[in-house]
Amino acid sequence: MSLRTLFTEHPKSVGESYFEHMGMAFSFSGRMLVAGLACFIHGVFPFLCVKTGSMAITELHGRMVTNRSKLDRQQVSAAHQGAGD
Repeated sequence: MSLRTLFTEHPKSVGESYFEHMGMAFSFSGRMLVAGLACFIHGVFPFLCVKTGSMAITELHGRMVTNRSKLDRQQVSAAHQGAGD
């Protein structure tokens, strides 16, 4: 397996370039870091950040599933176009 393949195989599998995937991963990690800090604060002060962690999980899950669904629709569309050739 080539070095290039190691860096591009997974991003391609989710319909992204290497740099698109890097951007998405960075945005997810930033959101998770902030949510993790909010959860830590909530552990010490249970009256603060009551919904922050669960809202972050819901948001990130939605973003990931939405992107995956978009890729699935593109693959189905491409398969249908290829079948008509």
